Amino acid sequence: MIVKKSPAEIEKMAAAGAVHTRAMKLVEGKVREGVSTAELDAAVEKLIRSAGAEPAFKGYRGFTGSICASPNSMVVHGIPGPYRLGRGDIISVDIGVVLDGWVADGAVTFAVGPVTPVARKLLEVTERSLFDAVEQCRPGNRLGDVSHAVQARVEGEGLSVVRSLVGHGIGRAMHEDPQIPNYGKPGRGPLLEAGMVLAVEPMVNAGRHMVRMGDDGWAIYSQDGSLAAHFEFTVAVTEDGPRILTPWHEVIGVDRRAAESAA
Repeated sequence: MIVKKSPAEIEKMAAAGAVHTRAMKLVEGKVREGVSTAELDAAVEKLIRSAGAEPAFKGYRGFTGSICASPNSMVVHGIPGPYRLGRGDIISVDIGVVLDGWVADGAVTFAVGPVTPVARKLLEVTERSLFDAVEQCRPGNRLGDVSHAVQARVEGEGLSVVRSLVGHGIGRAMHEDPQIPNYGKPGRGPLLEAGMVLAVEPMVNAGRHMVRMGDDGWAIYSQDGSLAAHFEFTVAVTEDGPRILTPWHEVIGVDRRAAESAA
């Protein structure tokens, strides 16, 4: 069952999203060669708690971090720890925030200094696919329109959508209905209505789409060892069109062209 939110409830989610955006801006300033993922985690948790909020991931099904920090071929769910960022790495940072009982969720993949052309293309295409998907989050469209927008962009550029991982509805719980694949046929699936709030999150491999579970039971890697990227917004479907509730694109310089092309 897809739970729709009232305008007042969407405002509460936007308040959680504002904390999220501050946290992602903090990460951008700290991502550099030599920094450990544990250090990123500690800084984000401190900021979230100082805002009167809680990290949504910490303790979730036993997860020990406040962020997911997933470098290079790790797609998602990396537990922060001793890994230190190296020049040329890419690092996907996923942050969840709970404020007054409402959840905001979003992710960005950062480059650590200059990266290879393959890595740069992966980041640009994955981010652009997110904006393509957001554009479809309008009343009267179908969920398949959102999914297809990601697939069309990613596969059109010769990259691969991770098919076994999906986005999700979000609200008082981090994971609500519906599940949101990053591939599908347009015009299919549930009808989008004002009040729905979706965590849209393309997860893309530079190589093939298959993934594998890591030894810790959390981290998920590209099966072929190729680089992976993850970008995510929490998006409200409104009568006026899509409203991004975790607008990290407004404060960090991931790839300004993607944001501009969606305007």
